Amino acid sequence: MMRNKVLLTALSLGCFSAVFAQPQKVSADKIVAVVGNKIVLKSDIDNSITDMQRQGMEIPANARCMVLEQALNVKALVLQAEKDSLPVTDEEVEIEIDNQIRNFIGAYGSKDELEKVAGRSVYQLKEDFREGFRDRKLSSAMRDKIVGDIRITPNEVNSYFQRIAKDSLPYYESEVEIGQIVSYPKASRDAEEYAIEQLNEYKTAIESGKKDFKTLAALYSEDPGSKDQGGMFEFNRTQKNVDPTFVSKAFTLKEGQITNPFKSKFGYHIIQMVSRAGDDIVVRHILKIPQVTNIETKGSLEKLDSVRSKLIAGTIDFGAAVSRYSEDEASKFTAGMIQGPNGSFLTIDQLDKDMIPLLKTLTVGAYSQPVEYNDERGKKALRIIYLKSQSAPHRENMKDDYSKIAARALEEKKENALETWFLKKIKTYYVMVDPEYQSCESMQKWVEAASAKK
Repeated sequence: MMRNKVLLTALSLGCFSAVFAQPQKVSADKIVAVVGNKIVLKSDIDNSITDMQRQGMEIPANARCMVLEQALNVKALVLQAEKDSLPVTDEEVEIEIDNQIRNFIGAYGSKDELEKVAGRSVYQLKEDFREGFRDRKLSSAMRDKIVGDIRITPNEVNSYFQRIAKDSLPYYESEVEIGQIVSYPKASRDAEEYAIEQLNEYKTAIESGKKDFKTLAALYSEDPGSKDQGGMFEFNRTQKNVDPTFVSKAFTLKEGQITNPFKSKFGYHIIQMVSRAGDDIVVRHILKIPQVTNIETKGSLEKLDSVRSKLIAGTIDFGAAVSRYSEDEASKFTAGMIQGPNGSFLTIDQLDKDMIPLLKTLTVGAYSQPVEYNDERGKKALRIIYLKSQSAPHRENMKDDYSKIAARALEEKKENALETWFLKKIKTYYVMVDPEYQSCESMQKWVEAASAKK
């Protein structure tokens, strides 16, 4: 059943290969499969295989069969989504495309380099992506409609686990679940005014021609993400991870113009417009973070001491304390739990270096004393650490790993439901499969559907 993971890991294959695919002659292409009024071209398969190779994926012997099956699954879901009039707006598709373009620009370093590699303008790339991204959204919506209400019971989880050969159960290193409540000391008004004064001096020097923005940003900016690039920062107006005030200020500028100092959630900035194309913008900026003294730090320490006392006394639970007191946006929406590739379960090497020593002093269910640290932006903060769980290295079992096992069991149940849906639904569609693919084991349900229509 793992081959049906179809759904929808392969949805992006055609989209990404569109960046690199070279135009093909029409005579070299052909239709290799049809479902309803949706077609799959030989070039679609070729481009997907090429993209898998480019990403360093292992290419199985039946790769072409697998990719065609995935493509037909997606087309069938899109077909049904259109019949059911599932809502996918042009705006939603546009946002997905813009996010992908930004990822590519980040990977290649600049918009110009992306266009050079692709051999097409960003506008052309967006148009190339549009149908594929629309299909991805429609497929996901249809999949959610089919399996969105499926749930798993403890008995089903146990039954799933009993079917796994004991010698194939995964082995886990020690893992922890850790939460945090964070407080950022607020700088004094004097410190804020000094940061503003520095930025005004930089602005005057730049506008007078005595200094250039790039040099000053490299020397004095406290933004580690852009400092080494002379303060260069590219973003899109719709990006959710950019401070709204920063976005608003940037889009009021003309090319070469510099803002007055202003405050964001990161500190104080000045911005210079470099270039703009619609909602895409390139700026340089200098960030100054007002210095926090021991007086302000003491205030945050006392606040967290009070929160810790409430937690220990049981007058507030950890999730409620995070919601009420934590100033860390990343963990505030996960009830304070730090997230990794496997959700809230983290190995020791996935923790930040300041957190590891604290584990030696904590038992499961305990809260640390408030401790100082620097966040990923280098900003000074204090936090309370909560050790929710800690496992020793072990072979997977129901006691320690129930949530992971349940997640896999639920996914299998959803895959089975999807397979049942396909077996029933595709018989109602017109289906054609090229003879080259009719011997593929994974294509048999499609071949049978095609034969039934003859």
